Amino acid sequence: MITELRRRAYLSAMQVASWLPRVELPFAAPSRPELLGTLVEPEVEVPIPLAEQVVEQRVAEAAPAYQPQAVEAPIARTKIEVPRPTVAARQGISQVAETEAQVVEPKVSVAPPRFALQLLRAGACAVLVELPTGEPLQGRDPAYLLLKDLLRAAGLPDSPQLIGEPVRWPLLARGQIDQGPDAALEFVQSFVGARLEEQEPCSCLWLVGLPAIRFAGEADAEAYNRELQVEGLGAAWALPGLELLMDEPERKRELWQAMRRVRQRWLANH
Repeated sequence: MITELRRRAYLSAMQVASWLPRVELPFAAPSRPELLGTLVEPEVEVPIPLAEQVVEQRVAEAAPAYQPQAVEAPIARTKIEVPRPTVAARQGISQVAETEAQVVEPKVSVAPPRFALQLLRAGACAVLVELPTGEPLQGRDPAYLLLKDLLRAAGLPDSPQLIGEPVRWPLLARGQIDQGPDAALEFVQSFVGARLEEQEPCSCLWLVGLPAIRFAGEADAEAYNRELQVEGLGAAWALPGLELLMDEPERKRELWQAMRRVRQRWLANH
């Protein structure tokens, strides 16, 4: 048997607005006639003393069968044992995580750079110069005449000697060989280093033009007119390209100022 409050709580949880018991419930609140409708029989007027006797009699009859219930304790939930990974399993998981972390993402293919460089020798200096047209410098080319002026101003012979063939990149028009910037850097430095070993030691390597600075000196346009120390190639001096100097003559002033500082490097050996 349950109390009236708990019974109403159960019915409210089940969304039961009205109900009619099949049998008379002890300790239940009297039913409301408006909910029973036609099912409720007309009330019979009972004298008050007789009604009290009936209630007392029904309470006495139900008392032996009714036992007050204590507050129900919360239902104990069954503890579910979750299997825990063993030491070997944890080590396997950590190894898998480390392996996934070490997976190197595939390299994104980069379009190969395009440039042409020529290595020259002028006295105590070697000159790696960008070829503006991709073809070797000719005697009457404006770029070659400007280079001769730079060499004369530096106190070097103005008729430099060619060292090897021009380096044109990319090397191959087709193929699966990597010809990206890293490959170009490695190739140019190896080429220049090998050619310089065949020559007498030079005091300074001129890097004329951005491709020469980038793929031989591992620098960028911010290195213009500055001295560099390149591993495997020694001391170097970065200059703007010949074509850039012709298009922007105002750059020559800064170049002359830098040359006065740097030229002591090769003039001191004479």
